[in-house]
Amino acid sequence: MHWQPWDDAALEIARASGKPILLSIGYAACHWCHVMAHESFEDPATAAVMNELFVNIKVDREERPDLDRIYQLAHQLLTRRGGGWPLTMFLAHDDQRPFFGGTYFPPQARFGLPAFRDLLERVAAYYRERQSELREQNRALLSALTEIMAAEAGEQGPLDAEPIKAWRSEIAAQFDARHGGFGGAPKFPHVSSIDLLLRQWWRSARSEQPDLEALAMHSLTLQRMADGGLFDHLGGGFCRYSVDASWQIPHFEKMLYDNAGLIASYAEAALATGEERYRKTANEVGDWLLREMQAPGGAFYSSLDADSEGEEGRFYVWQRDEIAQQLTAPDQDLFAARFGLDGEPNFESAWHLAVKCDFEALAAQANLPVADVRARIDSARARLLAVRDERVRPSRDEKILTSWNALAIRGLVIAARSLRRDDLADAARSASAFLLRHLYRDARLLATALDDGTAKLNGYLDDYALLADALVELLQLGWQPELGAALLQLIETLLAQFADEQAGGFFFTSRDHESLLLRSRSFADDASIGGSACATRVLQRCGWLFAEPRYLAAAEKSLRAARAASLRHPAAHSGMLLALDEFLHPPALVILRGPRTALAEWCNELDALYDAGRLVFPIAEDCAGLPAALAGKAGVPGEVRAYVCRGLTCGAALASLEDLVAALGYGGAAAACG
Repeated sequence: MHWQPWDDAALEIARASGKPILLSIGYAACHWCHVMAHESFEDPATAAVMNELFVNIKVDREERPDLDRIYQLAHQLLTRRGGGWPLTMFLAHDDQRPFFGGTYFPPQARFGLPAFRDLLERVAAYYRERQSELREQNRALLSALTEIMAAEAGEQGPLDAEPIKAWRSEIAAQFDARHGGFGGAPKFPHVSSIDLLLRQWWRSARSEQPDLEALAMHSLTLQRMADGGLFDHLGGGFCRYSVDASWQIPHFEKMLYDNAGLIASYAEAALATGEERYRKTANEVGDWLLREMQAPGGAFYSSLDADSEGEEGRFYVWQRDEIAQQLTAPDQDLFAARFGLDGEPNFESAWHLAVKCDFEALAAQANLPVADVRARIDSARARLLAVRDERVRPSRDEKILTSWNALAIRGLVIAARSLRRDDLADAARSASAFLLRHLYRDARLLATALDDGTAKLNGYLDDYALLADALVELLQLGWQPELGAALLQLIETLLAQFADEQAGGFFFTSRDHESLLLRSRSFADDASIGGSACATRVLQRCGWLFAEPRYLAAAEKSLRAARAASLRHPAAHSGMLLALDEFLHPPALVILRGPRTALAEWCNELDALYDAGRLVFPIAEDCAGLPAALAGKAGVPGEVRAYVCRGLTCGAALASLEDLVAALGYGGAAAACG
C-alpha cells in the first residue's frame, strides 16, 4: 500500500495524474482504524486497486487537527451523519474539495455498508464520468462550509449571565440522575461541564440559595466515573469513553488529554469537598501519568492503544482462575465482591473490573474493620497489577503534542497544589522545559515532536492558548522570569496570528498557515476545552495580571462573538462559559513578594483553602526583570507583602497572612492559617 503524507508533493501528484485523492484520517489508538487497516489496506488486492485508482494520503488527526476539522464537517454535510475515525474521504484531484465520504468500510458488504473494494471502483468511475456534476456539488458544499464557519456579529451592550443560566438548565436536563454524566451511551467525561458545575456551586455556596443540585450532579458524575470500568482500578488512569450509560465498559484506549483534565477535576473536588475518594483517584491518575506516559525527556506521550494481541481490552480483563492463582481464598472473596467477579462476565466472557460494593458494606459482610478491608483490597490490586504488567502491553503512541502536553502541565500543577505532591510539580516543570526548548522557536510554536526533540508542523490555536494557560498555572508555583517572558510572547503571537480582528474570536490556524479549503473557527469545546475558550480565558487573566487593556478587549470581543452560539447550544460551550463566568466575576489575583521560604509557607496555607476565584503568584524578593505591573508591587526585605487585585484595581500591601485571609473573605478560615 503506497501511502503518502499530506504535503505539496502528494497534492501535485494528484493534480498531474488527474486521480482523485483518497484521504484516510485516523490516529494511533483508534480501534476501528486498526481494523480497517488490517482488513483492507493490508490486503494486496485492495491495496492494488487503491494504488491504481487514487492518490492515497494518510493523516494523523492528532497532528493535523486542521484537516480533520474541515473534512469531518464536510462528511457531516455530505452524508447527513456524524463522523468519526477512521474518516474516509474522496477529494477532487486539483482543489481537494470532497465529493464523497464515510468512516469505516468493511472488506465485504455488511452492516448496511458496501464492500470497500467495490466502493473504490464505483467512486473512481463516478469521478471520471460525472466531474461536471461533482464540480457543482463541490461549489455548493464549499459555500455551506464557508457559511457555517462565518463569524456572527458580536452583540453590543453589557455581557450578562444569560448563556450560563441557559447552560445550567440544559445540563440539568441532560444529566443522568442514576449514573451521573450527561446523556446516554456512549458516554464521555465532559471536563469543562464538570468544572463549571463545581464553580456554580462554589459561587452560590454563601448565598441564601446555594446550588446544591450543581454539587450533586458534579459529585455523582465524579463518583460513578471513578467507580466504573472507565477507570483502571489496577493501574490508574481513565479510558476515553464508556460504551454504556453506566460507565461499566470503556472503549479501552487511554488518552493524555482526558487524564490531564480529570486529574485537575478530581484534585479540585477533593480540596473543595474534603472527599478522600476524589483525592485517591487524582493521586492514582498522577501515578499513572508519571509511570506510563512520561517520556525520558520530560514531556508526555499521547495515548495507549485499546488493543493488545489483536483484541480490544485484552490487557485489562480477567478470568476468575487467573485471580484465584494470585490471591488467597479470603482475599479472593473480598476482591470478587468489590469488583463484580462474583457476578456474570461483563466483557466477552471475561471480567472487566468495576466497583460493585463499597468498603463499608464489604467490612460488614466480612465482619472486619473498614481499614483492614481497604488494606487487603489494595494489596490484592498491587499483586494483580504486577501480574498484569507481564502481559503483552497495548502499544503507546509516543508522539509528543504541544497542546496535550500543555493540558497535562496545567492538570499536574493544579493537582500538585491540591494534593501537596512535589513530584507532580516537578513533572510539570520538566514537560514545560521540553516544550519551550524543542517546540518553541522565535516566538512560534510547533505542534508535535518526538522525544529526541525533532519537531514539525506549524502550531495551531490550541497549542498557543493551552500552553499560555498552563504557564499561568505554572507561574503560581513560583515566578520564573523566563516563563513570564514566554507567556507574554505566546499571548502576543496568539493575537497577531489567530485573532479575528473584525468579528472577534479566533481562527484555528495562523495567518501564515498553508492554504486549505477554509480557515476554520469554533467557540465550542472538543474532547477537552476548546482553543477559543481557553484563549479567551487566558487573555482575561493576563490582561488583569499584566494590566494590559488590549488583552482584555480581545477577550471581551471573543465573548461577544460567542454569545449567540453559546445561547443556541450552551452545553457545547462549557469552556467559553467558564471564561464568561470569570469575566462577570473577576478572580482575586494575589501577588506575594518576599523570601522564598516564607512565600512557600504562605502558599501552603492558601492552597489548603479551595477558591475557584483566586490566583496566587509568589514572586521572590530577589526576582528581577519583572513586567511593569508586577515590578511596582514591591516587598520589604526579609518580609512578605501581599497585594490583592480584582480586575485592574489593587489594594494596599498586606503584611500578615491573617490580613490576607480576611481580605479574601475567608472569615473563620483565618484561624486555620495562624
